[in-house]
Amino acid sequence: MSDGAGAAGNGADDADVLVLGGGPAGCAAALTAVQRGLRVTLLEAEHLPRDRPGETLHPGVEPLLRELGVAEAVAAAGFERHEGHWVAWGDTPRFVAFGADDSGPWRGLQARRAEFDALLVARASAAGVQVHTGRRARAVLVDGGRVAGVGTDDGDVHARTVVDATGAPGFLPRRLGLGQVRFSPPLVARYGYLQGRCAVRDEAPSLVADADGWTWTARTGPGLYTWTRVWRPGLRVPHDWLPGEFQGLRRRVPDRGADVGWRSASRAAGPGWYVVGDAAAVLDPASSHGVLRALMSGMLAAHAISRTAVGAVTEERAAAAYRSWLRDWLGHDVQALGELYARLPWPPWSAAGPG
Repeated sequence: MSDGAGAAGNGADDADVLVLGGGPAGCAAALTAVQRGLRVTLLEAEHLPRDRPGETLHPGVEPLLRELGVAEAVAAAGFERHEGHWVAWGDTPRFVAFGADDSGPWRGLQARRAEFDALLVARASAAGVQVHTGRRARAVLVDGGRVAGVGTDDGDVHARTVVDATGAPGFLPRRLGLGQVRFSPPLVARYGYLQGRCAVRDEAPSLVADADGWTWTARTGPGLYTWTRVWRPGLRVPHDWLPGEFQGLRRRVPDRGADVGWRSASRAAGPGWYVVGDAAAVLDPASSHGVLRALMSGMLAAHAISRTAVGAVTEERAAAAYRSWLRDWLGHDVQALGELYARLPWPPWSAAGPG
């Protein structure tokens, strides 16, 4: 893994696949592609490690982590594990378990994103991905109607296919003028990290809805806690807000905010390019599938690219199949979220789902 500038392209392809972004979606795409024998370069604009929301990992990620070759490293990281979470969503609080099988209860992970992303990037580098941190894409290179790479401050990088995993709103959607499809009005989320002790939250995370929005709280490690708050549209968001159970704890870093309104890029793949993770679609954290969807979208995009590379399918058919998968998944989650919000007194949209 290199830090800063890498060698600039000379007009030939520097890689078969160029991945923009070193989060779960980007690393999943890079690892899947390199496992299939493709030359992969990954550019991450920031210097690692960095904090990110989305620490809650559904048990469904474990088979994907094994396929990516990071399951043992994640298990050894000592992340918090839980068999479910407490939910009070317009009714009496109840514990909602993930489920179980013959081997015992399923357990999710409360993975600290700075460490989780670092594990993925390290695995990608060890597997043969050329990783460059602190290198930001500035322009899209187009050749004959195809995306052919990106321009950076340190030179051009050429590739047969570019995978955008830069997060919302996405580098390629903005540069290609794709626009967005929205399924809800803007939803304001704030999140923060705290130090101290909150005994009530040491057992399991909690999701609580009220008249003004909903709050997620969880322990991420000994003496460390996180919270996410989404307010219903139209409310003024107080910047000094904290969950009641966390009053008295110390802020570890300044709180941050984001628009987590439900939306997607109008097109998720085309000639020489794919968008994955939050660059492709955003749902608010109540969906609980953010990291799972990021990993799967990255892996499926890389699978489509590898099949195109060996001539098993045309690029057009591979891109269409990926777009169809993403549309179906998004439609299912939008409908489920709409039904969830319909139980509250302030659902601000219909649950029609994407067309």
